[in-house]
Amino acid sequence: MLTLSSRGKLMPPSPIRKLVPYAEGAKKKGIKVYHLNIGQPDIETPEPILNAVRHADFKVLEYSHSAGNESYRRKLVQYYKKTGIEVDHTQIIVTTGGSEAILFGFMSCLDAGDEVIIPEPFYANYNGFAVAAGIKVVPVTSHIENGFALPPISAFSALVTPKTKAILICNPNNPTGYLYSREEMETLKQIVQEHNLYLFSDEAYREFCYGGEHISAMHLKGVDDNVILMDTISKRYSACGGRIGALVTRNREVLDSVMKFAQARLSPPSFAQILGEAAVDLPDNYFDATKTEYQKRRDVLVKRLNAMEGVSCPNPGGAFYAMARLPIDDADVFCQWLLESFSFNGQTLMLAPASGFYGTPGLGKDEVRLAYVLNVHDLNKAMDCLEQALKEYPGKK
Repeated sequence: MLTLSSRGKLMPPSPIRKLVPYAEGAKKKGIKVYHLNIGQPDIETPEPILNAVRHADFKVLEYSHSAGNESYRRKLVQYYKKTGIEVDHTQIIVTTGGSEAILFGFMSCLDAGDEVIIPEPFYANYNGFAVAAGIKVVPVTSHIENGFALPPISAFSALVTPKTKAILICNPNNPTGYLYSREEMETLKQIVQEHNLYLFSDEAYREFCYGGEHISAMHLKGVDDNVILMDTISKRYSACGGRIGALVTRNREVLDSVMKFAQARLSPPSFAQILGEAAVDLPDNYFDATKTEYQKRRDVLVKRLNAMEGVSCPNPGGAFYAMARLPIDDADVFCQWLLESFSFNGQTLMLAPASGFYGTPGLGKDEVRLAYVLNVHDLNKAMDCLEQALKEYPGKK
């Protein structure tokens, strides 16, 4: 009998996308579904960068350099300089989305069986990348009661074993929206120095910080060889389908290793590199309106959630996600019930159950992630649905 690989069996389903069939079923019944389950912004992709692709003039759609077009990498040097990150184009490898940057980082820096410590709740697909690379995710728990702040040094140190090779953070965080402070980033620096670890930093939401400064791992002094930055244009320019990211590090040995993986997959997407290169030329104030819009949405969402009986939602410091605790018995059951059995004025909403964002079994059972990627009108309509649903749900606590 034919069998699947152990890796194939271990690969987890996406907690964000697993409810899609139920959403499709609701739509077939004529119910409008508000999608707060996935980070797909409704902000329009900037016209100038779309035009750069539309007006691209070439006779042959060729492979690019495996590290990405040099012209794009040099443009990225300019972009990073504006954020206080000093690198040259040889320290950047363009990847197929931030996903490939994470996978290449894992495979270049860790052996099969090695461990990476990640504050939980964390971006669920880290689990999938870890399975693909044959490594083990070791969660260190942050808590909704203090807004998902970085756990103390002692919590990290207690988890370090001879197999521990790295710490991975997402800053600002997906799914919590937490923005790490300078002090917390210095704490991470201390941990990686003490235990000789890599520090992987996923900074996909760098531009969207509200009321606080973004401190990149690349800003930390004295850990150039430890820090690996994973990045993407997906959320920055509302260009999720472009699938262009970057791995950035000053560690030459890591770059040489990542380059071999990049060569094996030949090259990153050409059209999206054109788009990404044009994006660097957007005006410096481009993000002002987008950031203001997301902050307005955040404020509406958090206010509405915390006004509901039994609901608790910390105020996110960045990104466009919030984690909320609901008065329910099981978020997975509740989120499916919303799509299968509930509607309010012909409408419902789709949420992401938080259990899929935790590595520790049993955590997040009464929590959900909400992506405030819809306009304020639609957000309010979605909150109307949620408020009514919590009154009707048979599994309410």
